[in-house]
Amino acid sequence: MPPKKQQLKPTANVSSSLDLESEDISLETTVPTTEDVSSSDEHRDGSQKVTRQLIERKELLHNVQLLKIELSQKNLVIDNMKADHMSKIDELEERLNDALHQKQVLTLRLDSQLKLAQEDNRKQQSLRRQEMEAILLRQQQLEETNRQLCEKAGELRRSLRDLDISQERYQELRSLPEDKLSIQEYVAIRFYEAMNPLRTQLTQLSEQKSYLTEELELHRNKMKVLMESYDEERRLRSELELRSQRLTLELADTKQLIQEGDYRRDNYPNIQRERDTFEADLKELTKRFETVERAHAALTKDRDTLSKEVATLHQSVTLLQKDKEYLHRQNMELNVRCAHEGDRLERLQVQLEDTKKAREEAYEKYVSSRDHYKSEYENKLREELENIRLRTSQEIENLQRTSREMYERENRNLREARDNAVLERDRAVAAERDAQSRYDQLLEQFRQLQLGTDSRVAELSSRSKLHSFEAERAQMLKEETAKALAQCQLECEKQQKKLELLTQEFYRLQTSSEKRVAELQAQNAEQASRLETYEKLEQELDQVTMQAAEIGDEEEAERVLFSYGYGANVPTTAKRRLKQSVHLARRVLQLERQNTSLRRELERHKSQAGQTAQELSAANQLLQQTQQPYSFMIETVRERDAQISRLKERVSSLEDDVSSLRKERNALQQVKNDMAADLERLLNNREELAVMKQVLIGMRSGQSDALNRFETEKGGAKTSETGKQRSKRVGLTVEEESPNKPKPTVFTKSDVPDWYQRLKQKPK
Repeated sequence: MPPKKQQLKPTANVSSSLDLESEDISLETTVPTTEDVSSSDEHRDGSQKVTRQLIERKELLHNVQLLKIELSQKNLVIDNMKADHMSKIDELEERLNDALHQKQVLTLRLDSQLKLAQEDNRKQQSLRRQEMEAILLRQQQLEETNRQLCEKAGELRRSLRDLDISQERYQELRSLPEDKLSIQEYVAIRFYEAMNPLRTQLTQLSEQKSYLTEELELHRNKMKVLMESYDEERRLRSELELRSQRLTLELADTKQLIQEGDYRRDNYPNIQRERDTFEADLKELTKRFETVERAHAALTKDRDTLSKEVATLHQSVTLLQKDKEYLHRQNMELNVRCAHEGDRLERLQVQLEDTKKAREEAYEKYVSSRDHYKSEYENKLREELENIRLRTSQEIENLQRTSREMYERENRNLREARDNAVLERDRAVAAERDAQSRYDQLLEQFRQLQLGTDSRVAELSSRSKLHSFEAERAQMLKEETAKALAQCQLECEKQQKKLELLTQEFYRLQTSSEKRVAELQAQNAEQASRLETYEKLEQELDQVTMQAAEIGDEEEAERVLFSYGYGANVPTTAKRRLKQSVHLARRVLQLERQNTSLRRELERHKSQAGQTAQELSAANQLLQQTQQPYSFMIETVRERDAQISRLKERVSSLEDDVSSLRKERNALQQVKNDMAADLERLLNNREELAVMKQVLIGMRSGQSDALNRFETEKGGAKTSETGKQRSKRVGLTVEEESPNKPKPTVFTKSDVPDWYQRLKQKPK
């Protein structure tokens, strides 16, 4: 209830401060303004007005009681809102404490999981070291076999030289059976069969390329010629359009100048006289208007200062509300992020187990394939040795006859054995490379996971520190706003008192300004009837400016203006207007030319954009056709782009939330403005009640004192009016003393003059 006491005190101050001024207002309402009315009439009017005032007073008292009841209801609503806000603050603090507790529990869980992961990594490293030692031993054995195979491969390379053969040689070798052909001859046949169709295709493609390049150059030359001819035709057309526009405008101007020459020569001196009188009246009106504006500016400055102080208070309240909402959102985001991190850790553990299983399966496949190829190689060697022994035992007697055949068969068998060994060596090397690449990938993934967990733990710790710092900051802001609110309440009381004084002064100035405005409106109505003729002159000036603006040279434009009256005949304001309009028209023409050039550049940029889009589509097709490892890189880039798009969508949703919050803030501000308007209405009603009280006191004290005061005020007003009349009489005497000066023209005829009908016929 303390706010009600504070509101009742200013009412007493209002009633006490308005005692002196209410007497003047009551005198103006009760006492008549004429001096010839008798005293009996005055008493009758006073009694009638007293009864009306009593009725109005009762109505106003009833309205004041209703307003007090509304004010008490609004105060109760404000108290309820404050209690609700305090309860919300307590709930937010409890939620913040719960979030901090959850954060501590999650950090402890993370530490325990990290320790377990480190132990698992140590065990896996020891196992991988043992595997690496076994792989190194196997690698040494393979290197020894590789040296033997390299020696055999060198012999093959020496034999496989000069594989290019002619068509005749190909036909000869093709007629022979495959058993009699050597390896070099067999490879040369296959090489010729593979290369001959490719060579024919290459010659055909080269011929097509030359033909297409010639056609392309012809089409380009034709396009250049057509574009040049199109530009020339377009330029000629624009020049012809500009010439036609200029000629039409010159024709219209010459016709108007021929028709209007006589009218200007006859009526210009009368219009000049009227202009001089209007300028003198305008100067007096501007002086009076400046005094009124100064008084109004002082009042508006005081009102603006008060409104700014109220706005600062409301901004502080809104900042507090925003800080509360920000803390609540951050708590929600932390909970969501903790849940996401738990899910991510579980997924990473599942992926680690899958990679372990895949590594074991790859190693088992490698061992089984190695044993299989080794057994096959040994079996083949044994079979070949047995065949050689059988053949040697059978053909010892016929060595001299079949020595050549035996050497050839041995060479063939050795070549086949060497080919098989080379294939086995390549397969073993490829399997070893695959295993090594998979091992490296697994190592990189494990390191990335370890780095990601470390960075995530650091981020969570930093965020927890930030939240604690922001909570302390919110507490400090709360204390500061409480102090500021106390100070603002004291300042509001002071400003209310100032407002009461300012409203009193404002009402005084308003009454005087209303009288002055009524006089000025009457004078303006008289002046507006005379200024209609000047509007017609302005239309003619606009036509002349357009004609002068279309002329390129400044000298020709000045000649056109001098022909209309640019020299001594046209007033100074018209000269300025003509100069400005000419420069503006030239500027418009320049801007139109620039606009055409910019449009051409825009079309050129559009064509370039289309070409770049086509190049981009071609590049995307090439990227889709690429294989490992470029496809892996492209997929990672696309995944990152998808993540970026998701983040952008989240940013847009957050921006929508911000816009909704701004709308809520505007709604609250509108409610605040409505409350301020209600308070202003209450203050105005209190001032009217104080005025009514003073009127009743003045009526009871006696009408004699009121009449004396009113006569003194009226005498001052009469002195001011007599001074004005004397100044007017002095002005009239000065005009009578100077008969040579021309009098202003007065339009008294009811019929329309001839020159007005001519002006109406000219635009047609």
